[in-house]
Amino acid sequence: MADSSFDIVSKIDRQEVDNALGQTAREISTRFDFKGTGASIEWKGEQAIEISASADDRANAVLSVFQDKLIKRNQSLKILDASEPRQSGQVSKIGITLKEGITSEDAKKISKLIRDEGPKGVKAQIQGDELRVSSKKRDDLQAVQALVKAQDYDFAVQFTNYR
Repeated sequence: MADSSFDIVSKIDRQEVDNALGQTAREISTRFDFKGTGASIEWKGEQAIEISASADDRANAVLSVFQDKLIKRNQSLKILDASEPRQSGQVSKIGITLKEGITSEDAKKISKLIRDEGPKGVKAQIQGDELRVSSKKRDDLQAVQALVKAQDYDFAVQFTNYR
């Protein structure tokens, strides 16, 4: 019997993030507490978002609305790397970078965890910015998924290519 396998990845669903950003932009344009604050949220390139408002607390409020929208769309907040509000003339800005991919150090940590605490006979291979986990028993793979989900990493974790 052939091995069953799945991949552990950290990917961003760009469409969902874009939808959350659009919803946030619509909400801050209609909410009374954002009137006259110049609050806005927009894409800055492929992997960056910029929030701007007239004051730090308003910029943080826009960030909070954006985070709420991401949660409702089942996106992990661990994909966001938000900076502290910074003054740029009369405007306060927050830069957000989207984090994607598993670094080699993080992949090694997950691989070590699977070797040490996972079921016997489970193999983990690092393949670029993802990790392939394989075993003869599907039950062992499900145990590994539960083990990895239970850990609190500083990046989002998804499981793909389950076969």
